[in-house]
Amino acid sequence: MFSISSNDRFHLYSEATDMRKSFDGLSGLVQNKIDANITSGDVFIFLNKRRTMMKLLKWERGGFVLFVKRLERGTFRPPEIKDLTSMHLEYTDLVLLIEGVLVKEYKRQKRYVI
Repeated sequence: MFSISSNDRFHLYSEATDMRKSFDGLSGLVQNKIDANITSGDVFIFLNKRRTMMKLLKWERGGFVLFVKRLERGTFRPPEIKDLTSMHLEYTDLVLLIEGVLVKEYKRQKRYVI
């Protein structure tokens, strides 16, 4: 049911993406560049070169869902990805990225004991 939640896993693609790509083009990037299972239910995040547009691709039962956000002003400021094709993001990181909150560094407090 068209949802993204904190239960999902998020993968930010490190390279600039041609935003003319839709379901097939983006799923091809996931399979060929990220080397991930496109039907896992994970959310894959793509940004254009100018970082003014973001697409999130997710497989839900029965088909793909594509979420798109285009900024009228400003840019998305993703975390720096070094020497990787993609990086894992937490849900809170994604929300901060979408809302334009720039966090240079933060430390998560432990909330449970393992």
